[in-house]
Amino acid sequence: MTKRKHRKPSNNKISNLTNTILSILKKDRNQTFNYKQIAAKLGVNDASSRNQIIKKLAELKAKQEIEEIERGKFKAIINTEYHMGRIDMASRGSGYIICDDFEDDVYIASNNMNKALHGDEVEFYAYKRRNRGKLEGEVTNIIKRAKSEYVGVIQIHQKKNFAFVVVDGTKMYKDIFVPINKINKAEDGDKVLVSLEDWPEKADSPNGSVLKVLGKPGEHNTEIHAILAEYGLPLEFPHEVEDFANKIDTSITKEEIAKRRDMRQDLTFTIDPKDAKDFDDALSFKVLNDGLYEIGIHIADVSHYLQEGTILDDEAYERATSVYLVDRVVPMLPEILSNGACSLRPHEEKYTFSAVFKMNDKAEIKDQWFGRTVTYSDARFAYEEAQAIIETKTNNIPKEVSLTGKPYKADQGVADAVLKMDDLAKIMRRKRMSAGAISFDKVEVKFNLDEEANPVGVFFKTSKDANKLIEEFMLLANRKVGEFIGKQKRTFVYRVHDEPKDEKLAALQNVVGRFGYKLDFKDRKSVSSSLNNLLKDVNGKKEQNLVDTLTIRTMSKAEYSTHNIGHYGLAFDYYSHFTSPIRRYPDVMAHRLLQHYLDGEKSVSQDAYEDKCNHSSNMENLATKAERDSIKYMQIRFMEDHKNENFVGVISGVTDWGIYIEIISNKCEGMVSVRDMKDDHYVFDEDHYALIGKNSKIMYQLGDEVVVKVKNTDLVKKHLDFTLIGKHLED
Repeated sequence: MTKRKHRKPSNNKISNLTNTILSILKKDRNQTFNYKQIAAKLGVNDASSRNQIIKKLAELKAKQEIEEIERGKFKAIINTEYHMGRIDMASRGSGYIICDDFEDDVYIASNNMNKALHGDEVEFYAYKRRNRGKLEGEVTNIIKRAKSEYVGVIQIHQKKNFAFVVVDGTKMYKDIFVPINKINKAEDGDKVLVSLEDWPEKADSPNGSVLKVLGKPGEHNTEIHAILAEYGLPLEFPHEVEDFANKIDTSITKEEIAKRRDMRQDLTFTIDPKDAKDFDDALSFKVLNDGLYEIGIHIADVSHYLQEGTILDDEAYERATSVYLVDRVVPMLPEILSNGACSLRPHEEKYTFSAVFKMNDKAEIKDQWFGRTVTYSDARFAYEEAQAIIETKTNNIPKEVSLTGKPYKADQGVADAVLKMDDLAKIMRRKRMSAGAISFDKVEVKFNLDEEANPVGVFFKTSKDANKLIEEFMLLANRKVGEFIGKQKRTFVYRVHDEPKDEKLAALQNVVGRFGYKLDFKDRKSVSSSLNNLLKDVNGKKEQNLVDTLTIRTMSKAEYSTHNIGHYGLAFDYYSHFTSPIRRYPDVMAHRLLQHYLDGEKSVSQDAYEDKCNHSSNMENLATKAERDSIKYMQIRFMEDHKNENFVGVISGVTDWGIYIEIISNKCEGMVSVRDMKDDHYVFDEDHYALIGKNSKIMYQLGDEVVVKVKNTDLVKKHLDFTLIGKHLED
């Protein structure tokens, strides 16, 4: 018989036991804990440890820091006020919480983050920081994770029994641990999409599993797919959705035409970008006997095909918007609808939803009508072709802008319609601007791509009269539809835009003041007129893109809502989105609601539609971020092929770690690190937005023109580093 081994009693003292117990009780403050449960949380089970816990619980109870709810079961006494907010991660795992309860953001040190990640909705408590009196806090609970899927590069451990995914970007401060049986055939170094599954109490890293292998980092398709995956945007339609769409009857029937206003005889045409495939709006024009013009704004009747409660509608709602990346469009609707049945192609009859106005020569509206129609497009123009008509006041289309590559004469009736509508559009625009609308004609960066999607050139897209003609009539339809329902006080989907906040305007003045511009904030009218003057004054100047960008950032974000507060930027009391249902789900909702009310039905649930509006705004935001990332990625690819060239750029940002520079010729932005500025020791001067050499007193200030060369391009991190050659001296 073997002797039983006696385990020596453990006398190890548990360190920091008071704080540990309080932390456990506070974290789950609605639960009670006995000493055994606390011991289990601490991972101890010997008699000495248990006794220490029992003793400490008695002490804390005596000090009235915890209470005994029932015999042996304890709960924290909460004297702290808890708040809710959203995490904005900074570097090295620390961050800030944005919370409506506080004017300033609340700093959270990395050791108080308690497994919260960027964008998470959290509960926290705040306290004054000892030194500077600023607010600091601790996360006590994660209410809702911002995301559960991340894109990164997988590193498989050499022993092949586990891997880590190093997430792209600086906001994720932990790598994700992936067991070898969850790597989904990924190879070491692959870019992958990983799902965050759980984060065990004592684990340093969260656990995850690979959902999808995206490819090798740096390859074009890998990086584009990674951008979509990063924002949870779909790459393709599920088979069952495609099948459903392909089985829809898209024929034009006599029975359906009989239910609609037949406008097939009215002169109708489309004006779109030359590479457009989905034409979702057309204009019709008719001269009436009483000196008025009847102008129809005809929009593809997507809601005729997209029936509520179908898998196709569910998919369109989830997507909420088409996503326009540099080299592709990820559509909201399958191609059979977006480029087929719903596209108002020339010489085809189509079902449309229309806003029809009778107007006089002063662009005053004398009558309006809304409803379902059937139309026939007589002609299709590219913007450049319509612009040629406007500029020459003739129907001659030169070969340089012709869609066919050959000169031709447009139908005289269409040319006359374009010229008259251009006159009316200019009047409407003048009225809008005098009412306080802001004129954003921001330059868009576009790329010439070869067959392999390599960027071989950069060009800038600007808005000319033909673009503005279409814009004004689309704005008219959107405004009048919103007004028509809004005045009936019924639930509707509005596109709303709040006034800019005073502190943002002050920050803008601070920056543009460096360039010699002055803003007037006396009242709403003076704010909008001085912003317009600013945008006009910078037009064509080296600082234009910087000032345009900063001014747009000063604005509140436009969003969808059932609560109408008007649209500040457009100076409209009512505004909706009605004119692009092929690519925006809120427009589909607007069509459905408009028809619902035209049919005499009751107002719908505001709460249900507000939820749909929030979803649409969120998806629009993600799509915008993906679009920006794709432009940034393509700019870096373009710069990779121009590493030996000198570029003139404008300093677009100054920080204590370096200066940001935007190249004038292609709008690519990169950074010069202060560590690489070796000719002097440069110090950051916050008041002057400048880095100043300690010895030479050379100043690199916001808005200065400098010469740079590409130092490093990183397609994976979408980061561009420049070497500073020096200040740009005018010839």
